Amino acid sequence: MLSKSIIPSTVNADLQKERDGASFNSEEFAAWWAGGPEQLKFKRSVKEYMYKDINLDERANFHYLSHEDICEFAMKSSINVAKKLRQLQAERNPGGSEYWPTLYEEPELAGLHLAGNPFGVMCLMVVKALKAQCTAEQYEEFGKRLEQFEVCAAYAQTELGHGTYLRGLETRADFDRDTDEFVLNTPTISAYKWWPGGLGHSANYSLVMAQLYIDNQLKGPHLFYVQVREEETHEPRPGVHIGEIGKKMDFLGVNNGFLGMKDVRIPRNRLLMRHVQVHRDGTYVKSPVDVLTYFAMVSSRCLIARIAYVALAVTATIATRYSAVRRQSPIDPKLPEVQIIDHVTQQLKVFPEIATSMAHRLCFDYLWDLFNVTSKDIDQGRYERLPELHALSCALKVLSSTDATRGTERLRLACGGHGYLTSSNLGNIYANISASSTYEGENTVLLLQIGRFLIKSWRAAQKGDPLPPTARYLAEVQRNPEFGAWTGSWENMTKAMQFAAANKTRLAFQSLSKRLDKGESEEVAASHTGIELTQAAELHGRAFIFHCFITEITGPKSKTRSPSLNRVLEQLLELYLVNVTLNNMSDILRVVSLTDGDLSKLQTRLETALTKLRPDAVAIVDGFDFIDGQLNSTLGSFDGNALERIFDAALKAPMNQKSVPKSFHEYLGPFMKSNL
Repeated sequence: MLSKSIIPSTVNADLQKERDGASFNSEEFAAWWAGGPEQLKFKRSVKEYMYKDINLDERANFHYLSHEDICEFAMKSSINVAKKLRQLQAERNPGGSEYWPTLYEEPELAGLHLAGNPFGVMCLMVVKALKAQCTAEQYEEFGKRLEQFEVCAAYAQTELGHGTYLRGLETRADFDRDTDEFVLNTPTISAYKWWPGGLGHSANYSLVMAQLYIDNQLKGPHLFYVQVREEETHEPRPGVHIGEIGKKMDFLGVNNGFLGMKDVRIPRNRLLMRHVQVHRDGTYVKSPVDVLTYFAMVSSRCLIARIAYVALAVTATIATRYSAVRRQSPIDPKLPEVQIIDHVTQQLKVFPEIATSMAHRLCFDYLWDLFNVTSKDIDQGRYERLPELHALSCALKVLSSTDATRGTERLRLACGGHGYLTSSNLGNIYANISASSTYEGENTVLLLQIGRFLIKSWRAAQKGDPLPPTARYLAEVQRNPEFGAWTGSWENMTKAMQFAAANKTRLAFQSLSKRLDKGESEEVAASHTGIELTQAAELHGRAFIFHCFITEITGPKSKTRSPSLNRVLEQLLELYLVNVTLNNMSDILRVVSLTDGDLSKLQTRLETALTKLRPDAVAIVDGFDFIDGQLNSTLGSFDGNALERIFDAALKAPMNQKSVPKSFHEYLGPFMKSNL
């Protein structure tokens, strides 16, 4: 049997040639991508610290474990990450809170949670929700304990029978004046909480979204902090039925759970009361803005956009490096097989995904800044930015999860049969990122919410009322409905996408109005107009991404970058804009007059962009700065020794540790001798 020495200690010659031939400094790209040289230095130092001394053999074979063993592996590894972060903090920032919990779910550490993080929801949602929804006294009482990992908590919102439609949730919380308590019940099987990450066997507390009733009068869904397991024994609390929902396509170790409650009593102050209150006498004080109850979900949708662009950047790195070292099918029959990255069809599979991950990254930066500004506004009692933030978070969550899912599958296929191997990590990433199309708001439902935002904005524009910044083009199109000349410039393509979005919004508004005139209610008419509303919403999101990408690459910040880096970034911008414009041409042609010659020029520009990016593709993905531990792929390692790593992973498979499998002696051998 071959030994581990089959993996060379040198870099694959084809991959090194790609790096040597790049037209720009990959380190400068990495610094830009990280947010600056100091950020790059910090992130690299954290990765170096966190990934050292990891058990590579254990990581290589965890997919062969049983479901229960995978859950234990996930808990063990996630706790080890927390411990190492504590050690890092003690060494570099004693007494501070820089590393925990802010870094626990950062992309730099994602590769350490191979089976998923059973405490990820606690960090990403529960702590943030408590900070946003608790009074200072409440957070001091139970929020601080979560920050210190003294207890573990889940976010229980989705039910077995209800997901995105929160007003349909069935879990009840009735106020009992006599005892000054809330009494929680899941009255039907469909009311059971279902899917919360970490709830199954990891959490002993949970934020529970339940319908608040006072004197049997419904006040709507509210958040309650509920103890579900005993702190010392971890046994379920009285009246609590709790467990794990079973094996899934991925997130195998996240410990997704179910929760049923029968007359579970909690003190009145376990209702999160920063924006809404229930007084001792049962007096109910309504939140100034209903969406504040769900503000943690807005934060989560923003972070899903980050998860998605990182996943796409990871798969693009793997596929690009593999495309540089894999040789297949000569272009000229008289010459040897070429690197598959030389095939223009391969370039079209891979390069647009690099550009897409970058586009979504820049939009996430814009959105996260808006989220932080809006959070500060809320602290001061200002809520004007909420509708736009909600619409944009929905739009980027939908498009980033959709594009990352489709892009990851495209990149997996670009790696041929080897992309099907678990050791490539591409199938694992696909199963992981495809789930994001459903959680924190199913994508179609979110598109419909954006559609309602667009209809409201269209009506406001008709009245001359002010619009949010990212919807102002609707008023501009109403004032001047003629597109004008097609020039094909980047700004012109952005304008075309905005006109296409405005036209779809106009058509949806007309359809909605006709249905209203026929006597349908607003809700029924909106449902019947759903197809056009979702189409308008997607185009609105595309126009937003176009604007963000152009602003970042061509704006004032470009003066801080070298001409060579700017040239590469502009080529990626060109590829993204042209490719997405061509993919949405059926909608654009309804509002813009393009000739056959114009379309031919766009096709030529697409091919030219691919050609220009070809020498720099490897250096670009190197600039994403993923270490091998983050990629966890036999195809995408920095040294490019893909074939040897594929073989090595096969040799380490449990079934190859015996020359003859047990099944031969028990089944195959006797069967072949049975003379059937």
